[in-house]
Amino acid sequence: MLLLHPINTDYSYLDQESQDIMHQTIAWFEAKGKEKLTDDDRNFVWYADFLDFVKKNKIFAKLMTPSGYGAENSQWNTARIAAFTEICGFYGLCYWYTYQVSSLGLGPIWMSENEAVKQKATQLLEDGHIFAFGLSEKEHGADIYSSDMILSKKEDGTYVANGGKYYIGNGNKAGIVSVFGLLEETKEHVCFAVNSQHPNYKLIKNVVNSQSYVSQFELQDYPITEADILHTGRAAWDAALNTVNINKYNLGWGTIGICTHAMYEAINHAAHRNLYGKFVTDFPHIKALFTRAYTRLVAMRLFIFRATDYMRSASATDRRYLLFNPMVKMKVTTEGEHVINDLWDVIAAKGFERDMYFNMAARDIRALPKLEGTVHVNMALIIKFMPNYFFNPAEFPEIPQRYDAANDDFMFNQGATKGLSKIQFHDYKAAYELYDLPNITLFKKQIATLKETLMMAGPTPAQQKDIDFLLSVGELFTLVVYGQLILENAKIWNIEEVLIDQIFEVLVNDFSKFALQIYSKPSSTEQQMAYALKMIQKPTPNQERTNYIWEKHVYALKDQYEMAKEGRTVREGVLA
Repeated sequence: MLLLHPINTDYSYLDQESQDIMHQTIAWFEAKGKEKLTDDDRNFVWYADFLDFVKKNKIFAKLMTPSGYGAENSQWNTARIAAFTEICGFYGLCYWYTYQVSSLGLGPIWMSENEAVKQKATQLLEDGHIFAFGLSEKEHGADIYSSDMILSKKEDGTYVANGGKYYIGNGNKAGIVSVFGLLEETKEHVCFAVNSQHPNYKLIKNVVNSQSYVSQFELQDYPITEADILHTGRAAWDAALNTVNINKYNLGWGTIGICTHAMYEAINHAAHRNLYGKFVTDFPHIKALFTRAYTRLVAMRLFIFRATDYMRSASATDRRYLLFNPMVKMKVTTEGEHVINDLWDVIAAKGFERDMYFNMAARDIRALPKLEGTVHVNMALIIKFMPNYFFNPAEFPEIPQRYDAANDDFMFNQGATKGLSKIQFHDYKAAYELYDLPNITLFKKQIATLKETLMMAGPTPAQQKDIDFLLSVGELFTLVVYGQLILENAKIWNIEEVLIDQIFEVLVNDFSKFALQIYSKPSSTEQQMAYALKMIQKPTPNQERTNYIWEKHVYALKDQYEMAKEGRTVREGVLA
């Protein structure tokens, strides 16, 4: 389970229906073949073939219909959604994206009390339709405090909607677009459902060069009745934010899928390329780049699987997922950029070639940190949790692995999106006591110094208003949380200690990098600078350990997977 392997990954940890979804999806992509996959990408081909496959096998209906609607075994199950979105990312961001924006569009519907729209969405899913979330606007971006989408009430009690939306995925074909705007009379927020094929829905253009259709559209006197309204007032605001809370998590899985496919391509290329009488993989700096990329990728997967457990176990009294979720969006996606950067330094010009998946990966990996709120927006959110995380822990029952076939009910009953600074966490130190390894020992020293800094030389009033300064502090805090969940899952998965120590060699280096940023800030005080220097640590090297990771984990990926150019044979929906 360390990395996805499309042909050999064992999905037996999921229920049978979920296993079937994964194997059918992999088989469809493998039958398509690499040549058609990359050709469609180059020519911005709308992925009607993928949506036909989804429709035929009712994939979206199975994944996005919660219990109580649709088929008897319907469930919104984050564990299997994770597996599916990783597969989609592995083959191309556009396939991941059409799922992602459909999921966003359905969020306000499933959170609504409007049963008629829920039943309509259920049938549309069954019929193979996609969905969209009309939130952002050209002039306001993701600033949902502001909106030029206005719902005006008429004398007969009905409404008309006027205004534009921008950067709306699936806006060309969505059966329902969940639109966020303002009521003209009261200035309250409102969320309502529209049809992208209605004559008063004016599709303007695709705003990106992509297979994905990321639309700009306008509603021009679009007729709305009470039957179309999903939420008003505070409920509309909460539905919008809670929808993003659910779905920002998927960005991490898209990232991991992209990085994994790129890893296979890079190792295959480098291991077979001979330069100056040596294979590329014989050069020490190439081994170092590959080992670091692999180590980061495994750490990403360990963290995100554990974050899944917390999401699925969330409740009104346990909202710890609200820290781990934006970290999946912010930390995992930026780690993905580091992975691709290291791999690109290995394969160099090969990464530009038109028949390489890597060409897609190098471009698309940049998108994920910038969707569902930028890294900076999510970091500002994460910082709110820091005081309670470090200084006010609480007791919680241990969260188990959650691969069970069950509906994640709480995701659509999250309640008001406030009180984040009051959320408490279990004592993170318990995870760091699970192992006695050299680089974890160093990392614990760095954490202790960070805590001491916060107590004795915390941000000044001016620094608390300086987002640039707080972002670096937030990076240090994020590493602590990241390491905690990695260690929790390492114990659950029984990960080799040599690999765990290798992961923390990377994290110690990262911690030192961000500490140096604190030291170098124009506003940092002498005391803060002294603490920052104390946080800078050199990881404990171990060449035997590093050689082992290279031979047994990284180089062992050579020739393990390559997407067939013309596609593989499929019989009855699965690989022959």
